[in-house]
Amino acid sequence: MTTSFAANAELSRCFAASFRSSCSKPTAAHQCSRLEIFSLGHPSPPALCVQQLTSRRTAASARVFSMSQTDSRDAGLTYKDAGVDIDAGSELVRRISKMAPGIGGFGGLFPLGDSYLVAGTDGVGTKLKLAFETGIHDTIGIDLVAMSVNDIVTSGAKPLFFLDYFATSHLVVDLAEKVIKGIVDGCQQSECTLLGGETAEMPDFYSEGEYDLSGFAVGVVKKDSVIDGKTIVPGDALIGLPSSGVHSNGFSLVRRVLARSGLSLKDQLPGEALTLGEALMAPTVIYVKQVLDLISKGGVKGIAHITGGGFTDNIPRVFPEGLGALIYRDSWEIPAVFKWIQQAGNIEEAEMRRTFNMGIGMVLVVSQEAAKRILEEKGGASMLYRIGEVVKGEGVSYH
Repeated sequence: MTTSFAANAELSRCFAASFRSSCSKPTAAHQCSRLEIFSLGHPSPPALCVQQLTSRRTAASARVFSMSQTDSRDAGLTYKDAGVDIDAGSELVRRISKMAPGIGGFGGLFPLGDSYLVAGTDGVGTKLKLAFETGIHDTIGIDLVAMSVNDIVTSGAKPLFFLDYFATSHLVVDLAEKVIKGIVDGCQQSECTLLGGETAEMPDFYSEGEYDLSGFAVGVVKKDSVIDGKTIVPGDALIGLPSSGVHSNGFSLVRRVLARSGLSLKDQLPGEALTLGEALMAPTVIYVKQVLDLISKGGVKGIAHITGGGFTDNIPRVFPEGLGALIYRDSWEIPAVFKWIQQAGNIEEAEMRRTFNMGIGMVLVVSQEAAKRILEEKGGASMLYRIGEVVKGEGVSYH
């Protein structure tokens, strides 16, 4: 949960200290506080009072949910079998929206003069379990930053700053340093400032050697430049930006598949040089620079971050009522890791599409003219795909 600066005395004290590079805090048996300021080559932004805002990934919602696992040995696995009920999450957000109208977008907008502050908050889910098992901790911070900045850039917002929360049973400084190094890296990739954070040491709350992560990002966009999907019409093109793999969603199902297959994270991914652990722990792509560059050239009408809910639930979130998406089958190469997950878990195609990004981490809705220009300019490391079009109707269909 985010909290206004005015309500956080610890944060206020650090602002009053003129953005020192770090605020030393005493350690205690219960809690170790941290507030670190990294300039990352950018001037420190002024302190802003931000209204409580949330933006988390679920089906047509702004929340993400983790629940206990259930058993499924014979039938094809589903995300619900693995303990994550997207429909329950959607129902909770529906109820919350009655109390707090406006909840439901990828990022929350707060008016400030001729601009909007855009805020998003998230974690990395049970991908952390794989970090503990593989010992790969230096990139999980990139995932943390990516999940929030990729959400707020869907509104056209440039990220300004990021704050993190690191909680553990017993603080291991070398381990925490690796995690925070990844967060710094993620902020550098998205050209925002790691403004501060909190380290909580809570004995007996977490298993020994484990930790939890969350964070939030705040960006800014001019009111007349907001990407809100209102001008989307039938015939507009869907442009897909490739993912690096599973990113940070669906890992409860991935872990269930691993358990069923009998394979370990050290085993080689079939047909690939990578181990399963290496493929699954590939850090989430941070799309900020690429997306802002495409927006600057015009023609971008809507943007969907493909997280929990996959294509099925995330693309329709940016459409006006009465419009849907037609996805072209075989218009991009599905990465091997998803093919393995589907085969090893005997997972139905529709379930895969609603759980994973399937190789496309961000979808831009653009005019036909913009699509032609974008695809002509694509190349090499910034490969883009025309994956579909906007049609009359509802939901997502495949052809």
